[in-house]
Amino acid sequence: MSRLEAKKPPLFISDPLTKDTFIQSLSLLSGILKSCYGPAGRLKQLHNGVGGYVCTTSQSSAILSRLSVSHPVLSVLTASVQNHVSRFSDCGLFTAILCCSLIENFKSLSVASCTVIKISNHLQSLCMDYLKSEACGCRVSVDFSSVESLLCLVRSVLISKPACMLTKAEVNHLATLVVKAFIFTVPCHVQTNAVLGKCVIVPVKSRRVADSTVLPGLLIETPEIQLSKPLTVKRTCSNMIKIALFSVSMSGDCFNSEEGTIMVHHGISLEVLELNQLLDVGKQLVNDEVGLVVCQKVIHPSLKQYLKENHVMAVDRAGLNLMEPLSRMTGNKPIASIQLLSLDCYGSLEDVRVESFASKHFVHLIPKDTVVCSLILCNRNETAWDELKRACETAEHVLQLTVKEPLALLGGGCTETHLASYIRHKSCSLSTSTFKEIGCSRTEYQLVADGFCRSLESVACSLSHDDGEILTDTVYGHCWFVPSGFPSVSNWSDLVSKCGCGLNGSTDNLNWRLLQGRFGSPIIQDCPKEPSVKIADFLTLDCFAAKCSGLQVALETANLILDLSYVIEDQN
Repeated sequence: MSRLEAKKPPLFISDPLTKDTFIQSLSLLSGILKSCYGPAGRLKQLHNGVGGYVCTTSQSSAILSRLSVSHPVLSVLTASVQNHVSRFSDCGLFTAILCCSLIENFKSLSVASCTVIKISNHLQSLCMDYLKSEACGCRVSVDFSSVESLLCLVRSVLISKPACMLTKAEVNHLATLVVKAFIFTVPCHVQTNAVLGKCVIVPVKSRRVADSTVLPGLLIETPEIQLSKPLTVKRTCSNMIKIALFSVSMSGDCFNSEEGTIMVHHGISLEVLELNQLLDVGKQLVNDEVGLVVCQKVIHPSLKQYLKENHVMAVDRAGLNLMEPLSRMTGNKPIASIQLLSLDCYGSLEDVRVESFASKHFVHLIPKDTVVCSLILCNRNETAWDELKRACETAEHVLQLTVKEPLALLGGGCTETHLASYIRHKSCSLSTSTFKEIGCSRTEYQLVADGFCRSLESVACSLSHDDGEILTDTVYGHCWFVPSGFPSVSNWSDLVSKCGCGLNGSTDNLNWRLLQGRFGSPIIQDCPKEPSVKIADFLTLDCFAAKCSGLQVALETANLILDLSYVIEDQN
């Protein structure tokens, strides 16, 4: 008992946002995230310090899940961003950088926190009303009758992940494959409660990205299959292949001694009984004209041989991850017991083939109506492949979100600078009654609005990593990047050709102002104009749903953190 320590009282930290540890930690986190942002973002290597897997990435999902954040206030920030990413997959860095910048800017104001929160809530409603209005100048409609806007969305996701190490031709090739795979998952016959299908990514590493392809149906890796022999699968009278999908083990070791005791008569072998039961199942499958048996787990070799002799193809070790798409594709639920076979528990396929990619062999299951497809994804090494897999999954999710809300926001920093220009204009034209409703003065509102706009502009500035000047035009409020090495007195028209999103050109007789990020651009009195939007081949677009959510999450999280007056830590 002498070794036991007395229980320590909890540690109370008042005004945690004013402490040096928080200020330094927030600045460090913000710097890490900003340096990762955009197509030119710097890569980060994350490992646990004692060996093991090393992750090279610039994606927020990978960074935040592996980054150790010890400060309790910053843990709230990272958890909030991770929750956003788990729901939308995209705009994680945008959300985190904006949140950090909002906290830094709002904290530096000589305005009470409760007033800042009320004003920022009003600014949030102004932003969301504008982004969802037809008059929004940084929003474009996505036309699903044409693939141009879909390709722009996917290409924008892929380009923003430099650890994928893709060339321009490879980005275009993969963007086409992702859009094609997405179209495969859209049901041909739309019903009231239509559900999108699934794209299964098949890994093929140490191969060229150009070798990647997409196939309708599912690929199941089968190393033991012999390519030299022709594939003969039993078909029904309607020329379809009947399939039985088992989620239960068919290895003959169904009995587990840990589950209880079983009484067996003398001279009777339990293993023989189980094998006979499996062979009886095989006979029923043959009699029911089943042509393909797929098992999530292991099939007994004797049962495999029996099925093969009767022209029934058997594939085992399919794995849990393929059960749901297999069920969707074939139209039957996985059979959970070998004693519950009936004619209505089978599914159907149009064809079964054998495919070979690199050194891997696959059984290719082809359905009649394609709602499931396989994306064979190749890259040069494991690190680049892992990053590319995350990027393709994000791009697929972006397309799914766009189906629900067929809109997109201009990328390349243009939405941020345009929105900042709009808020600067709007905040100057608010009536006195508005300030009374909020419970603030006009000066307080202007200070908070300016801090909010500077935070948006700092996100756009984070896209530049080479110390070049960053401009915003005074007509559309778009973002323009000047290559490094040119003085600030240069004729900007000679140095910029396209804005960040690629919509506007420098030939439009525009005027620019320096975007300082920290200090903000001069207030634009006129509301930024809405450009004539036409989807170009290489327009940079962001997911509308993900970015709107990111804006809301960043503001709400910043407000939550600003409202903290105490942190209570358990010292035991």
